[in-house]
Amino acid sequence: MRKGKGIALLPIGVFLVLYLGLGILFEYVMEIPMGFYNVPIVVAFLAAILVACLQNRSLDFDKKLEIMAQGVGDKNIITMLLIFLAAGSFVGVVGRSSAESVAYCMLSLIPARFSVSVLFIVACFVSVAMGTSVGTITLLTPIAAAVSTASGFDLAFCVASVMGGAMFGDNLSFISDTTIAACNGQGCEMKDKFRENFWIALPAAVATLILILILSFQTEIQGRVIQPYHLTQVIPYVLVLIGGIVGINVFVVLLTGIVSGAFIMLIGGHTTPVEILKNMGSGVSGMFETCMVAILVAAMCALIREYGGFDALLGWIHKIFRGKKGGQLGMGLLVGTMDIATANNTVAIVMANPIAKEMAEEYGITPRKTASILDTFSCVFQGVIPYGAQMLVAISAVNELGGEISAFQIMPKLFYPMLLLLSSLITIMRGSDRTGA
Repeated sequence: MRKGKGIALLPIGVFLVLYLGLGILFEYVMEIPMGFYNVPIVVAFLAAILVACLQNRSLDFDKKLEIMAQGVGDKNIITMLLIFLAAGSFVGVVGRSSAESVAYCMLSLIPARFSVSVLFIVACFVSVAMGTSVGTITLLTPIAAAVSTASGFDLAFCVASVMGGAMFGDNLSFISDTTIAACNGQGCEMKDKFRENFWIALPAAVATLILILILSFQTEIQGRVIQPYHLTQVIPYVLVLIGGIVGINVFVVLLTGIVSGAFIMLIGGHTTPVEILKNMGSGVSGMFETCMVAILVAAMCALIREYGGFDALLGWIHKIFRGKKGGQLGMGLLVGTMDIATANNTVAIVMANPIAKEMAEEYGITPRKTASILDTFSCVFQGVIPYGAQMLVAISAVNELGGEISAFQIMPKLFYPMLLLLSSLITIMRGSDRTGA
């Protein structure tokens, strides 16, 4: 390994200071709603790239542009961008009503005492199908509030169960931006990463469900939630899920979901051709910032790598974490720290990807295991931080319905992220790799 230069990591520090500093200022000092998400993350990355371009005077600006272009033009980056856009189009086609149908169908079939456990299961399924934890929470939090009012369950308990299920899907979904970022950043197949992740996430989900059931049987129940639904709208989600697990090319899977979703929505009279095109455009537009962040991070990291920044970071990690298990813990801590700083698990993965890839080579960790660790640990931290989009959206949804809840009421009931962390640590300590070396 060549000698590293710690100063080459300065652009990352500049980004974190700008983004985290302004986020804290907006959220807690100026008390701006969703303060962290009023910080222009693209501008923060542009400032970081400017700092990177001002470093290393031995290289002229044209050479630096060439290095950045090589980083952005990497096959994995291009694939990642195209999948982001296709996933956005799919979510735009199927819309909110399909996911609502899943929730109301399951709630109508079970006794009221099991309402919260069903909320958790529905959130797991919907988030796996939709590929977005924030979208799942936005969709299901009003239903969780209705369940709380109708049945007598604690509101924080209902909302936390939805948030836990949403993070389950964010971690496992084939069309989640975190999965796309982790798999393409490490160059592994999504099906392999899914299999690696599944045996970490499943025990945590089962333990969470048992805990929810235990607490549910200690609550006095009043009623249940009944709403109309259209079960055929679930079909596109099921096709995408099955196609991903079987291992069909991700672009074919997404195209199947888009076509089947459009057909079902049109035949059922739920929308019009014009509305479908408009919704597809909105879904794709919703991915633009994520795509731009991926491009800017690739450019910035290409310069940092050229300057020796990653070599310096690897040297520090080697001093602290030793052996294969230590390397995996180091990866988890790396992406977790990035997530705490950025409050965005996708950005955290994109930033950690190039460093983690070099760590994987140094410690002999497989690409699928590396992708699994990055996705899992980022979801653990993102699922509990009080200023994350997931928490803020849940609180906002409750407030819009006339309720009142705080992050500190929800956090003690976020069983799934806590149990996912425990499951991840146990898996690392056991040295488990379900798919081989």
